[in-house]
Amino acid sequence: MPTGKLAKWQILLSEFDIVYVTQKVVKGEALAYHFAENLVGGEYEPLKTYFLDEEVSFIGEDITEAYDNWRMLFVGAANFKGVGIGAVLVSETGQHYLVSAKLRFPRTTNMAEDEACILGLNMVVDMNIQELLLIGDSDFLVHQVQGEWATKNSKIFPYLHHVQELKRRFTKIEF
Repeated sequence: MPTGKLAKWQILLSEFDIVYVTQKVVKGEALAYHFAENLVGGEYEPLKTYFLDEEVSFIGEDITEAYDNWRMLFVGAANFKGVGIGAVLVSETGQHYLVSAKLRFPRTTNMAEDEACILGLNMVVDMNIQELLLIGDSDFLVHQVQGEWATKNSKIFPYLHHVQELKRRFTKIEF
């Protein structure tokens, strides 16, 4: 018999054919889905016009400080509705380049983060940028790429291998 508040709500809601599903991933989800739903097109406006509420657009970390090289921010999110990935490349002069996608196949959150990083790195490689600061909220990916953590999940190996291959194309890359 289920116990606890969540179990109680599940039982109460089941009477009305409502299924309660716990939200496992919230961090970064809003941004990833925003990128996926607002692809760059003919009517694209700068990113700041989409977020009118400063509290919504604040990510909790000041990344506006001067940095001499290119920066790339990436995020991936997966839940029961799907997977969204995105990356923003910021030039030395502050110009922003956005790439995003909504994946139509199931992935875990770690796989979504890896996909987002690969998507952004492919854009950086295509632009022939040699020095890069990579910013992401996935400690899992960063520590694996730097060789600090071992990868035990066989489904993650292809992603890690691909990121390592892309990493070799840079003269300087920081995570």
